[in-house]
Amino acid sequence: MPTDPDTGYDPSLGRKFVFVTGGVMSGLGKGITAASTGRLLSNAGFDVTAVKVDPYLNVDAGTMNPYEHGEVYVLKDGGEVDLDLGNYERFLGTDMTFDHNVTTGKTYQHVIERERAGDYLGKTVQIIPHVTDDIKRRIREAAEGSDVCLIEIGGTVGDIESMPFLEALRQFAHEEDDEDILFTHVTLVPYSKNGEQKTKPTQHSVKELRSIGLQPDVLVGRCTDRLEPETKEKIALFCDVPTDAVFSNPDVEDIYHVPLMVEDEGLDEYVMERLGLADEALPKAERSTEWRELVTRDRDEEIDVALVGKYALEDAYMSIHEALKHAGIQTGTEVNVLWVDADETREEHEKRLASADAVVVPGGFGSRGTDGKIEAVRYARENDVPFLGLCLGFQMAVVEHARNVLGLAGAHSAEIDPDTPHPVIDLLPEQYETEDMGGTMRLGAHETDIEPGTLAAEVYGADSCTERHRHRYEVNPEYIDELEADGLTFSGRADNRMEIVERGDHPFFFGTQAHPEFRSRPDRASPPFVALVKAALGSTDTTERNADVRL
Repeated sequence: MPTDPDTGYDPSLGRKFVFVTGGVMSGLGKGITAASTGRLLSNAGFDVTAVKVDPYLNVDAGTMNPYEHGEVYVLKDGGEVDLDLGNYERFLGTDMTFDHNVTTGKTYQHVIERERAGDYLGKTVQIIPHVTDDIKRRIREAAEGSDVCLIEIGGTVGDIESMPFLEALRQFAHEEDDEDILFTHVTLVPYSKNGEQKTKPTQHSVKELRSIGLQPDVLVGRCTDRLEPETKEKIALFCDVPTDAVFSNPDVEDIYHVPLMVEDEGLDEYVMERLGLADEALPKAERSTEWRELVTRDRDEEIDVALVGKYALEDAYMSIHEALKHAGIQTGTEVNVLWVDADETREEHEKRLASADAVVVPGGFGSRGTDGKIEAVRYARENDVPFLGLCLGFQMAVVEHARNVLGLAGAHSAEIDPDTPHPVIDLLPEQYETEDMGGTMRLGAHETDIEPGTLAAEVYGADSCTERHRHRYEVNPEYIDELEADGLTFSGRADNRMEIVERGDHPFFFGTQAHPEFRSRPDRASPPFVALVKAALGSTDTTERNADVRL
């Protein structure tokens, strides 16, 4: 098929495609299943990329509440995307771009803009072919240059929001040879009260998928335990797939063990055989075992890290949790994350904060929880507890210093208190005229110059670093000379922007305007997180510290 002159769709881009859909309920683990499949194909020597399709009307995830959708993950090009892109980067060891996230909002916006510009030459603009061709175009362009592209379709089969995307998949199947496309469907296999694995939800989910013209090639059953042989046979019989195309994805303690689990089930071998890639794969003896060695490495040490935030769910701080885990892998340390509610620090969580070996204050927006974060910074500073401040955490460390060390009463961020007498944190100059909220912050990868001989230079082992950003406010240049007193130093700068702060009167006190957690990987842990864990391992015993804690 030639390129469509109306829609710009080129059906020749891309080589092999694996589509991952989900049924029964959301949050089953489609993303982890897709990422694990990609990890195994990468181990076998293939160049793998991934696309996340989100059927919401938002153009991107930037304006979405973490309570509803988990953290907003930031890519190197500044794309604000679904957290599953973070899993793809961590599992595949590659950097994605904003083109690897397809949303309904992004697609419809593009099609409508082209219609308004007259690009369709007076034709009636419809879901088919204009919207579906745009969806396929985005997937193929993201896949260009790779051996295999994994495409996760967000939501659940049967949702009205995902229908245009599933129709695009049906057309994909019509355009491709059988060996170039594979459909994986992830479903729930619950237990009955008598302990029987029930297949009816899977049967109904596959029936729904087949009703729109899609037949799964692989079925992955999410269950507490591995699927029993008779369960696999029943699923195969009623869903019209071979028994050896039914795989288990049981619960595991660590998501990084999922590739090991599905590898033991033979998922990678089946996928490669089905896609005609088996002869191109590296021999088993030559395939990379680095992932298995990393995630099964012994952890001889153990520490507790207090995470002081305002969202009481792990997904809101997923990349921070993972970065701490990566630092634990590198240092051989089991890192336990203690949740500390920033709204209730003084009333409810004093003991948890006091028992921690280190304190992390993460990013965020809005006034809620900022007082608790400032108190957490004060606690870490006064009690010599290793501290890491990220974005807003960096800003609150500056505010705490201004208030409690320099005596600037009422000092705050202009974002939190527009009437503060000392706006030590203020709006970026280029943000004054901004009206739209989405995609208008300082976003993506930016380079920071590091002062030699500082803690930052020791942490990064270099005179510069590149980290991803997501913020609209920063340190007010008018206060820098005043702030750099009584122990505080801005050791990392980008022109007139303050990027890294540290204290010379503290064992380990490190704040960064960036989000280093977004670049952390299991095999390449983020330097600030590694430094924090090492500092916590070398810190004073918590029992001794708690004897004279100041709260």
